[in-house]
Amino acid sequence: MNYFSYARNDPGHGRQGPPEPRPAEPGRWPKLEAALAVVNRDVLATLPGQDALVLMAEPPWQDASPGGIDRGQVYVAMADGRWHGNAVNACDLEEGDPPEPDDAATVLAVVADAAQSTLMELLWKVWPTCWEHGIGLHPGPVGTADDEDPEEADADGPPVWWCRGGRDGEGHDVAPVGELAGALPGKQRRALRRGERRRDGRIMPHGVGKRE
Repeated sequence: MNYFSYARNDPGHGRQGPPEPRPAEPGRWPKLEAALAVVNRDVLATLPGQDALVLMAEPPWQDASPGGIDRGQVYVAMADGRWHGNAVNACDLEEGDPPEPDDAATVLAVVADAAQSTLMELLWKVWPTCWEHGIGLHPGPVGTADDEDPEEADADGPPVWWCRGGRDGEGHDVAPVGELAGALPGKQRRALRRGERRRDGRIMPHGVGKRE
């Protein structure tokens, strides 16, 4: 789902459409923002020229009652506001429930999964991929790839990008979410570092001199 998919009603139909999504207010979703900053490290490391992803908020259909919880939905979106996939916040809350999970690892896994859905659907490409096997990676707990029972994986640890493996079926963890740059092949890793130095102003475009 994305905000371009909403059908607008003609003026005479008497129905009010859903409120228009907007960029999430900075500081409104601190745990989601922190998790997305981590995931964006992987986006920028593996998709040269791609803008960082953002959070888009879809307000509730009706204003929350005084003292109530804003039950609007939050999505991981492209810089232009488009997204695909499920919301990353808790929308159907019981009274007293927090809108964001308390566990940072859970939030990071949810945001990584949402980022993957948005990028794959809107860019029409697999992201991220395993450099060794050339197939897509998946976010999950450490040990998911090589554990016969996924329930036995280290769900308490930080999430990783894992690969199902090649024809031999030997899966493996590739890198913690946010650390794909360290798993890049040497040539791509060096190109990434050069790009970072250029953005930081440490070298000029052709590698000559230093910006004052």
